[in-house]
Amino acid sequence: MKEARPSIHIRTRFDLCTGCMLCKTSCSMYMFGGFNPGKSMLKIRHALENLAHIPVVCEHCVHPLCLKVCPAQAISRDEQTRAVIIDQDKCVSCGLCATYCPLGMIYEDPETGKAFKCDLCRGEPACVGACPFNALEIIARDQSVGDDNER
Repeated sequence: MKEARPSIHIRTRFDLCTGCMLCKTSCSMYMFGGFNPGKSMLKIRHALENLAHIPVVCEHCVHPLCLKVCPAQAISRDEQTRAVIIDQDKCVSCGLCATYCPLGMIYEDPETGKAFKCDLCRGEPACVGACPFNALEIIARDQSVGDDNER
């Protein structure tokens, strides 16, 4: 059932990440029209006394729990990109999708209470383009190593 996943994904390289947050800033600009890293669709986890910066992105799972638990059927796959997306008009702000996401990649907009997540920027992720160190890169699914591990 791999065909259900998007044809591209974002591969993260913590060994190249400096924690500069340019990816988060560009993501928030794309999603919300303003530079606010707190509203980005990815996380940078800091470890080892802030010596390691670990980017975490949505995996657009084969069997997404967020999609299964949404009572309003607001979560679906985009027909063109195959990314798991949230329809803001259908979202009822229950928070179940965020609770069940194993990576914690679904967020609540503090102003509207609606859920939001990465939609791969319609196939051209802004975060990847903003990373000056190539800690994020776009990879075609058939080129990725170890993609047999379906989530």
